[in-house]
Amino acid sequence: MRKLFTFLLSVLGLNTACSQQNYESRDVSGFADLLRQADVTLLDVRTADEYGSGHIAGAINIDVKGDDFMERSTHELSKEHTIAVYCRSGRRSANACGMLTEAGFKVVNLKGGIEEWKSQKLAVTTDTHEVDRFLTKSGKEIQFHALLHASIRIVYDGLEIEVDPVLKLGNRTTDYSSYPKAAYLFVTHEHGDHFDKEAIKVLSSEQTTLVTNKRCGDMLGYGTVMANGERQQLRDDIEVEAVPAYNTTEGHLQFHPKGRDNGYILTIDGLRIYIAGDTEDIPEMESIKDIDIAFLPCNQPYTMTCDQLVKAARTIKPKVLFPYHFGQTDVKGIPAQLKSEGIDVRLRHYE
Repeated sequence: MRKLFTFLLSVLGLNTACSQQNYESRDVSGFADLLRQADVTLLDVRTADEYGSGHIAGAINIDVKGDDFMERSTHELSKEHTIAVYCRSGRRSANACGMLTEAGFKVVNLKGGIEEWKSQKLAVTTDTHEVDRFLTKSGKEIQFHALLHASIRIVYDGLEIEVDPVLKLGNRTTDYSSYPKAAYLFVTHEHGDHFDKEAIKVLSSEQTTLVTNKRCGDMLGYGTVMANGERQQLRDDIEVEAVPAYNTTEGHLQFHPKGRDNGYILTIDGLRIYIAGDTEDIPEMESIKDIDIAFLPCNQPYTMTCDQLVKAARTIKPKVLFPYHFGQTDVKGIPAQLKSEGIDVRLRHYE
């Protein structure tokens, strides 16, 4: 009966938490302070059109009036994080906070919504890429921007770091001309959804360090070539190790032959990041240890099935996992399969 009552209030657009106030609300200043902390996920509960017209940078968009609001929230949000919630004026976000709190999430609502945020002259963006923020071992912020498919943007200590940048894939595009030039740029292999000469050109300057496998290095005619097993100290606080990435399933071996392509382990100020590239759950993963953040691909016949990805995650045991490169593969069931492992699985738009 209580769930039915909550649902009816939601349909009517009423605040389910009015009588309880079982969550915290903050003004713009307090909300902005919260967003600077680690382990905070920013959630915009407006419609996709509202989100696209302008939102707070780094926000994930789940429409509170959508039929799948709680299903998506359960899959895409972590109860280990504080969920910072906002809408246009604060009414829908209050409703969302009530439902999320009842489901066991810790939430904070923005008083006055994004309209109040904008009235205080704080920035909004139309960039729809999701951003996850972490702290390195010495307390510096590092950001991961989900661009598309296998393209990852990392921002750390004023440095622009790009992985497999691609200007266009299907109907999705990334305007790299609006980004700072890359300090470091990593390419895993030569396939067109990973290797884009024009994107590399747009992002590169004389100061850019480009790291590739041998095939891409040969095709470009420049760059730092790394083979599986090699390490490079790029600066005092950044190291890269090239690791194997290949197919093992019969009939698929031609897509990514053993020894040709790279995955990368980046160690940035003590934070260890495994970017697997196009691979299946290979034996070499047994030796990959102490990973804080992992990006694992999921789309057969080219990379892993969902079951293979779950097996790989159980082998590597990252603290945080981003399934990526998943195309049309349904990855929504992965968080539930890894819940008992204590792995924080985050689903972003890496289709």
